[in-house]
Amino acid sequence: MARPSLNQPQIYQYIVYICGFLLFWEWLRPLDTISDTGDLVLFVIYAAFCFFISMLNVKWWLSIPLKTAGIVILIDGLFMTEPILSPAWFSLLYMHAQFNFDVMTSQQWEEMTPLFRSLLFLLLLWTMSYLLYYWFVIAKRIFLFVLLTFIYITVLDTFTMYEANAAIVRTFVVSLIAMGVASLSNELERKSVQYDGSNNFLSRIVPLLLIVSCLTIIGVISPKQEPKWPDPVPFITSTAQNAGIGEGGSSVVQKVGYGENDSRLGGSFVQDFTPVFQAAVSQEHYWRIETKDRYTGKGWESSTELNYQEQPSGRMSLELFHDTVATENLSAMVRFEENASLPKLVYPYGVETVSSNSDEEYLLDQNTGSITTGGNLSQGILSNYTLNYNYPSFSINQLLESTDNDPEEIREKYLQLPEDLPDRIGNLSEQVVIDTETRYEKVIAIEQYFNRNGFAYQTEEVAVPRQGDDYVDQFLFETKVGYCDNFSTSMVVMLRTLGIPTRWVKGFTSGDRLDEQPSGLPNDLEVYEISNSNAHSWVEVYFPEIGWVPFEPTSGFSSAVDFYLDEETTETEEDNETVQEQETEEELEGNYQDFEEEAAEAFGDETGGNSSDSVLSIVLVSSAVVAAVSILLYLTRYRWRTTIMIKRYKNKGGVVATQNAYHYLLKVLDHKGIKRSQGQTLREYARHVDKEFQTTDMTRLTYHFERMIYRNEEDSYEREKITELWENLIKKTLT
Repeated sequence: MARPSLNQPQIYQYIVYICGFLLFWEWLRPLDTISDTGDLVLFVIYAAFCFFISMLNVKWWLSIPLKTAGIVILIDGLFMTEPILSPAWFSLLYMHAQFNFDVMTSQQWEEMTPLFRSLLFLLLLWTMSYLLYYWFVIAKRIFLFVLLTFIYITVLDTFTMYEANAAIVRTFVVSLIAMGVASLSNELERKSVQYDGSNNFLSRIVPLLLIVSCLTIIGVISPKQEPKWPDPVPFITSTAQNAGIGEGGSSVVQKVGYGENDSRLGGSFVQDFTPVFQAAVSQEHYWRIETKDRYTGKGWESSTELNYQEQPSGRMSLELFHDTVATENLSAMVRFEENASLPKLVYPYGVETVSSNSDEEYLLDQNTGSITTGGNLSQGILSNYTLNYNYPSFSINQLLESTDNDPEEIREKYLQLPEDLPDRIGNLSEQVVIDTETRYEKVIAIEQYFNRNGFAYQTEEVAVPRQGDDYVDQFLFETKVGYCDNFSTSMVVMLRTLGIPTRWVKGFTSGDRLDEQPSGLPNDLEVYEISNSNAHSWVEVYFPEIGWVPFEPTSGFSSAVDFYLDEETTETEEDNETVQEQETEEELEGNYQDFEEEAAEAFGDETGGNSSDSVLSIVLVSSAVVAAVSILLYLTRYRWRTTIMIKRYKNKGGVVATQNAYHYLLKVLDHKGIKRSQGQTLREYARHVDKEFQTTDMTRLTYHFERMIYRNEEDSYEREKITELWENLIKKTLT
């Protein structure tokens, strides 16, 4: 009887070993996602080549040269520029080997060259091909490798960007086939199953494949519960710039600070409180550096190249808002730390002039708002300089009345969105502003959305968009945690879907006031220290007839500029209060008149007549009572009006009631003799009041009041704090 070229046990061994290669392939697939390994296909081909040689059981004296030749060909094709196996080729290879040997002995592993890393990886593939042949064919320890494969895939799925849904199904199918065929092979070796030819082989393999197919289909289509808890670490690999923090797309968690590359946002960072500069200012505010207009789906870029133009005598031609905006002329002094290396100037809104002791040439790029100098910037920008600026205060009434007549060049540049932006972002934006009419109301609605829908400010364990995912879409619908970049970018994109021109701004927040102020400083200036931790990004929205207006969507941060209600509105509200007071007084007087008439009737009935003396007496007594009551009401007007105000505010609530209550407090303080000076801001006046009462209640009340008025918020916590502080101050004033 003729002997077949391949017996059944050998076929089983080949099937098991091929399954081993497929399982090992699952170990290689994630490298393309979780690392910067390039040309992964070539490595997979080399692994398959090594597995094939091991499967054929080629002698060692032939298999070693074949696998070595494969490595040489791959290394030459990927990295070498000299002719293969030439003296120059070997010389270049020797140089790489010598350099990497020095790197390894000094334990500077990150400095190894790509050639040497690839060489080590190819040697690892060579080794694994032999080890798997030993485990699967000789030792027949399949289950251990199967278990390790499942653990490896599930861990990567949990802790990295790798999506392992399909990988788990493939591993399940291949593992069942491998273990089933291995069991048949073991039975044949023990000769408990007789070999009857190819039909016998098919009669065993076909049922195995049918069982595996049925189990796989059941597992895929069966309903699955949602996760009981969120992933403990959304992503380990971080490629974020974190508000422009750091240079390049590093895959490690970075320190916060200012950087110019914002093309990849997302990922975690650690706080860095290293001081960057100090500023002597009369009031705290944000420090602007630049804007960016092109959203890529992963981060921000500028649509135009930098085009710096000289600004004669340091007079900046940067017009962020129109002349109709109310401003206050201020000055500031900026001094950078010695180790600071910012390539651009920081400046407040409304900057007019920049000057310094050195003879510098000042340059401005109108598109981004970047200001720099014409000198040598290798060591950073000016060490110190002085700024004059017209700091803006935006009228809410004017913003409400703004039209939608945007210039064409504004719409073309600041409504840009990626073509593949998910539709659900625009749908969400429409839902958020469904009850609004004006542009300002839409902007405020989007700004408030993040404070009321479970979004959290967080700098650790912040997600990085996977390949094909949108940065904003991930934040809005998946993670809902992040820092300023997440909030500001999302607000810009949401407003652009509504046809509202918006841009992304970056710079620094106001920093912290120094506890010990320098001596010799002008009385109206205070020094603030700004560190890397104050690096920040926010939003600017375009309003026709007004200009670019900054907004702050990030939870826990206050506005970059001041907003106010027009005096006309305030006077109207005070007039309404006066009318209500008059109505109350008339009601009280009417009650006394009714009492007078009833008393007169009773007196007439009792005496049997209405003599002129009796009528005169009643009139005099009643007039005296009314006069006494009126005088008493006038002298105690603030006390009973306070009772009415408290009742009205608690019953009605809302932004309008809060505004009326605050203005009433200002009137009470003025009556008490604590007057507000001409041109004095609310914050300055609040500090003056606190100094009189030896408390901080007025400053805290003003802070919460401005947040509610500016954001149009009706948060219960905000309202409770305002009510408590307001009542405390009223009681202190009337005591």
